[in-house]
Amino acid sequence: MKDVRSGYPFWSVNAGLPIAFPPLTADVRTEILILGAGITGTLIAQELTDAGHQALIIDGRDVAWGSTSASTALLQYEIDTPMTELARQYDEATAVLAYHSCLEALDLLEARAADIPEAAFRRAGSLYIASHRRAVDAMQQELKLRKQHDFEVQWLDSEDLQDRYGLENSPAAILSARAASMDPYRYTYAALSGLRQRGVAVHDRSKIVSVRTFGSQCIAQTEHGTTITADHVIVATGYAAIRQLGVKVASCRSTYAYVTEPSIDPQIEWMHDTLMWESARPYLYTRRTPDGRCMIGGEDDAVDNEAKRSMLLPANLKKLQRKMQHYLPETDWTPSFSWAGTFAETTDGLPYFGSHPKHGERIHFAMGYGGNGITYSILGAQVIRAHIEGRRHLLSDLYAFERTGHA
Repeated sequence: MKDVRSGYPFWSVNAGLPIAFPPLTADVRTEILILGAGITGTLIAQELTDAGHQALIIDGRDVAWGSTSASTALLQYEIDTPMTELARQYDEATAVLAYHSCLEALDLLEARAADIPEAAFRRAGSLYIASHRRAVDAMQQELKLRKQHDFEVQWLDSEDLQDRYGLENSPAAILSARAASMDPYRYTYAALSGLRQRGVAVHDRSKIVSVRTFGSQCIAQTEHGTTITADHVIVATGYAAIRQLGVKVASCRSTYAYVTEPSIDPQIEWMHDTLMWESARPYLYTRRTPDGRCMIGGEDDAVDNEAKRSMLLPANLKKLQRKMQHYLPETDWTPSFSWAGTFAETTDGLPYFGSHPKHGERIHFAMGYGGNGITYSILGAQVIRAHIEGRRHLLSDLYAFERTGHA
């Protein structure tokens, strides 16, 4: 099984393996089989279970040990494709729907995390800084469009950034009032524990080697020969789902991240309730952790090779440090834990949730790709549930393979 991360992600180092889930050792029948016990599969299982469906969750690794453990979990309604660019690709109504949906997803995630203190869900603002003056005009157009559609945004100039945040070397920024952060690893473990208490079977270290559809039934087989019979299968295996789909709907890349030691530096106290990211591509992004560390990521590249990604990690950490020093030169940005992980990028920055003609209506793919994987996943859970129940969802077309000609 391909590794989707390198180094030691902070979440798993900090929390270890909180709960043990057993491998599957006997044949079983279920209504819905969910492949993937990361945060995406977990959010989908919660949505389906709340609606009265029977689900079984299975993973080839330990629970949350793939992309979930490597996620930096900056929760934003802002997607990697600016609203203005998305409006040019499609139309303004589509762009507004995409952004407003992600805004609503923050409320949905907060509600889900309300009973899981381990998730450390925290509301925040989002500071989108211009990396250079060339970005200012495009960002002003972005601000204008968002204001037209009632998003809570504010323009800050270089003096504002210096006075309010101590930020240097940025000419301007958009401050969004609504964003959040969380611990996706602990959330996943706690949520799966809660699902198990409600009767949902959860199995890890049980690799699925084949999924076949026979009429109204799907048959999945593990590498140890046990079988799972289901009415529907949901493929929530992260970036491995591209290979399982058999159609290249996204490009796999690598991103690099680290955390500092806990800090009480008053110059960055504002980071406790404000995420930061920049206009450059690849972009730098940062947030605080519950214990006061700074989590810093970026330097995304086109590498999709475990060995090369690991080899590039030290040099990219130095680049991230230099970038942080560029904006906040008086703060210590020395890494404590560092890691790199795979992420996938679609052509328009939007995810795919639903079935594909190649696999039929009973196999559903959950591909929350891009910088908004967690917010996409809680929305995609609703889309997939609607499809299973024979309904159309408001986001069905927006998240469908057909929108980009991949069906």
